[in-house]
Amino acid sequence: MYIETLEQIRKMIKADGLVAGDKLPSERELSERLQVGRSSVREALRALEFLGLIETRRGEGTYIKEVGNHRLIDLLGMFILQDERAKEDLAETKWLIERLCLQLACQRWTEQEFAHLEKMIRQKTINYELFFQWVTAAAQNYLLERIWRVLHDFFQTIHGIMSFPDHFYEQMLNAFAKRDVAAVITLWETDRQSPLSKER
Repeated sequence: MYIETLEQIRKMIKADGLVAGDKLPSERELSERLQVGRSSVREALRALEFLGLIETRRGEGTYIKEVGNHRLIDLLGMFILQDERAKEDLAETKWLIERLCLQLACQRWTEQEFAHLEKMIRQKTINYELFFQWVTAAAQNYLLERIWRVLHDFFQTIHGIMSFPDHFYEQMLNAFAKRDVAAVITLWETDRQSPLSKER
């Protein structure tokens, strides 16, 4: 029942135009408005709070949180990536997401972002993780960024720390400067061999 209540709350939030920082109606008000029992409302709110989508402030009420602060991706990763088959597919999925983010970043980087990348490369303070933190941020797709972070953390735990030679970053910088997607992808596929061909 609480799943249906979750959907009703989602529709109510959309219909009322509520955004992060806005206060939700009380349990009693939600129960009356949605015409469901208070226990169902309570369970639905607990689920939303567990995922970090809302927060309860003692004595104040319940508020919507920034979408970026939710833990849904982290929680999914925690359970899904325990499966042995999922672990086998981890490298492949991560590679595909990195390739897509490189393409998007090449098309979407801002002048400020490019200057930051150039500074890290020129000062030789860059590494694999910092590079892809930049790439996923410049791709301007928050969900892909969060998914990459979870996959990267699990991958690093299993396979250790990855690295690229300095010339990789310098060549990437030149390709990004020209917004040359084809060159970026070619560099990526040359220095980071595709794990897509798997024997079954």
